[in-house]
Amino acid sequence: MMTRIVGEVMTGEVVEARRETPAGELARLLDRHRIGGLPVLDHDDKVVGVVARADLAGGRARCTAAEVMSTPAVTVHPEQRVEAAARVMERHRVDRLPVVDEEDRLIGIATRRDLLRVFLRTDDEIRREVTDAVLPRVLSPTGPCAVTVSVRDGVVRLAGRLADPDAVALAVRSVWRVDGVVGVVNHLTGLTGLTGLTTEAGPGVSPGRRRVP
Repeated sequence: MMTRIVGEVMTGEVVEARRETPAGELARLLDRHRIGGLPVLDHDDKVVGVVARADLAGGRARCTAAEVMSTPAVTVHPEQRVEAAARVMERHRVDRLPVVDEEDRLIGIATRRDLLRVFLRTDDEIRREVTDAVLPRVLSPTGPCAVTVSVRDGVVRLAGRLADPDAVALAVRSVWRVDGVVGVVNHLTGLTGLTGLTTEAGPGVSPGRRRVP
């Protein structure tokens, strides 16, 4: 798959707000431009937060952007790979990412659609590679083994039982390497009782959740 970077797919014209923008004006901007959120900038055009529709719920019409925004903002840089940015989006469960320069100044916006359309592979193509090529290669050909695979928007979900508990980690790592995969949700179970391991957005470990690099 051809490697693309965020700067090639981002939108340069961004609907934005300032810290002092009233909540009523924020709601009008979201409705007028039919978007789900927008970045909030300081006086130096640096991204300090993001306001989504959900932030405006509850009748807080007299507030300002500074009072309702989510901060710190989850941002990406233009030179980052599209696949890596898509994984950041999946990890933080957001639909758009402000694109900033090295000084955190806003230069564009990348939406989920912008990123996912770069992947030339369909969900069906990803699923076929996982089921026909990846899993048979990493899983033991003997013993109980039943794995179901589903893919939606590049996120692969694995479920079932494996004869070898150690194969759980190997299977997840291998699926991550498939082109077009932006997330892996793992519900595989080993015969020794290993279960409920969830990896949604790449390497790392968080409380109550094991992720496989």
